[in-house]
Amino acid sequence: MKRPILDLPDFAPGSVWLVGAGPGDPGLLTILALHALESADIIVYDALVAPAILRLARSGAALEHAGKRGGKPSAQQPDISLRLVALARAGNRVLRLKGGDPFVFGRGGEEGIALARARIPFRIVPGITAAIGGLAYAGIPATHRDTNSAITFITGQASGGALPHEVDWEAVARGTAVLVIYMALKNLDAIARRLIAAGRSPDEPVAIISKATTDEQRVIETTLAAAARDAVAAAIEPPALIAIGPVVRLRRELDWLGGVAAKSLNPAR
Repeated sequence: MKRPILDLPDFAPGSVWLVGAGPGDPGLLTILALHALESADIIVYDALVAPAILRLARSGAALEHAGKRGGKPSAQQPDISLRLVALARAGNRVLRLKGGDPFVFGRGGEEGIALARARIPFRIVPGITAAIGGLAYAGIPATHRDTNSAITFITGQASGGALPHEVDWEAVARGTAVLVIYMALKNLDAIARRLIAAGRSPDEPVAIISKATTDEQRVIETTLAAAARDAVAAAIEPPALIAIGPVVRLRRELDWLGGVAAKSLNPAR
C-alpha cells in the first residue's frame, strides 16, 4: 500500500523556523524537523545538535554554528537573534536548529520574541525535550501511577554557569516526588545539599544520564547524598540529566537498552 503524502507547510523565503532537534538520536526527529532540514537555505545550529542530524540537511545548505554552553565562551544571545533577523531579511529560509525542544530551556522564546518584534515570519516546531527522551532511553518513566502524579523540570545553572538564584530549592524539594534537572553536573553538590537541607532523603535514588540517546550514553545510579561524588568518580561528561525520585528504581525492570550503554555504580540501592 502506498504511503499517503503529507501536506507539509511551505518553508517560505524570508522566514525562520525555530526547530527542536530532540536529544540526539536522529530517529527522534519530528517529520516537520526533517522537512525543515531538507528545505532550509541556512541552518543556525546549537552545540548539542548531533552531527548525524546535520548530515540530513539538503545539499548546498549553509551551516552556521551558534552553540551556547554554560560557563564556556559562547555566542551571545542578542547576537544570535540579530543574525537570524539579518539572514531572514536577506531572503533566506532560515532554520534555527536547537537540541531538545526550543521552548524548554532552549532560549526559543527569546529568539521568537526578537523575530516577532522585527516582523519576521516564524514557525515553532517542538522537539522531544532532553528530559523526556533521556529518561526513556535510560529506562526511567517520567511518571508512574504508583510513584508520582507530577514531575518538575529545573535548570541547574544560570547563563554564567552559577546556580540559578531564582529557584526556590525548598519549594522544589517539597513540590513533587520526581525532579529532573538539566545542566546540573557542575552544581550537583550544591543542589543536592540544598535539597537534603529542605527535607529530601540523602538515600533518595538518583540517576545521572550523560549524552542521552546517543551512542555515548552512560547512566549511573546512585543516591542524592553520593551523586556529586559518584559523578566525578565515574568521569561523567556533560550534557547530563539528573533524575531524582522513586521512578529511578523502576529502571531495574525497564532498562530496555540493557548493559550495552548502562553502568551502575550502586546496583544494590
